[in-house]
Amino acid sequence: MTIKRRIAKEVKIGNVTIGGKNPVAIQSMTKVPTKNYREVINQIQRLQKCGCAIVRVAVLDEEDAHAIREIKNAIRIPIVADIHFNWKLAVCAIKAGADKIRLNPGNIYKKNEVKEIVNLAREYAIPLRVGLNSGSIPKIFRYNAKLRPPLKLVRAALDYIKILEDLHFTDIVVSLKCSNVLDTLEAYQLIAKKCDYPLHLGLTATGYSEVGKIKSAIALGVLLSQGIGDTMRVSLTDEPEEEVKVAKYILSSLCLAGDSPEIISCPACGRTEVDIEKIVNELQSKLSAFSLQPSAKPVKLAVMGCVVNGPGEAEDADLAIAFGKNEGLLYKNAKPLKKVPIARAVDELIKEWEKACQKK
Repeated sequence: MTIKRRIAKEVKIGNVTIGGKNPVAIQSMTKVPTKNYREVINQIQRLQKCGCAIVRVAVLDEEDAHAIREIKNAIRIPIVADIHFNWKLAVCAIKAGADKIRLNPGNIYKKNEVKEIVNLAREYAIPLRVGLNSGSIPKIFRYNAKLRPPLKLVRAALDYIKILEDLHFTDIVVSLKCSNVLDTLEAYQLIAKKCDYPLHLGLTATGYSEVGKIKSAIALGVLLSQGIGDTMRVSLTDEPEEEVKVAKYILSSLCLAGDSPEIISCPACGRTEVDIEKIVNELQSKLSAFSLQPSAKPVKLAVMGCVVNGPGEAEDADLAIAFGKNEGLLYKNAKPLKKVPIARAVDELIKEWEKACQKK
């Protein structure tokens, strides 16, 4: 199956272009006060290393907005200012160097205020995100009992987009986040047919981290498989690095992550004669230490523990190891390459993976 991407309008966010045929960009958000810019810089630098392409920061006051200038000087990825209630904070954030502004139609909606933001965004050549959450919708839609939650989000988004378009502003990104998987799916599927702007995927308030991962994998996985989505954030009650890690897993599982190999491993059973869990954890840990480039060729790595499915799965992967009792047989492009001792298996697999990346 080949995923046919929805072709959205291209929008430039700092040094990252989304929409069009560009890769889906992974986004996260810092989880410390932005005014504590040294902590924020440290967090963003960790996010950069694990594959985050765009980062968002909360702007609660002018001190937060001014801190963006310090943060920008120390990071490599675009920064998005998250603005609520006070439109003047958007102005401060733009002047401080924000690469995109997220506006919430639920609390910044006066046309004269939006006009001021649009004029400055146009002057500084940065986009605006129409960022709706199910818990923060304009009152005219929130209390409309005739509309189901997904329709409320879509109607509110289109209404706000109309305001921006009437001001001749079209550098727009849209998000419609719910905490409910089915509502999220319906909202994005509907808006995808109503406009051609890039869509930022995500759920909100996903709950316990492990549950949030599953909810995000289902909702974002379905949408991405339908070609919907240009940026994504896996929102978790967890460290932001974990958000990026899960997002990469989701993209990799759909063959949409050019910078991250997909690991296939057997669940282990009574036939297995090696510690598969230990081997896979070692492989994942060592791969995470690499600074991967988005243009790297996607590679499927298989780690199999016995002779029942091992050889077959190994032959279906780009690189693989099928284990017996004392050693593993390393496969490359479906052909047996060499036998390796268990203690060296992960290093040998990574060595071959590096060679494959260098030849791309």
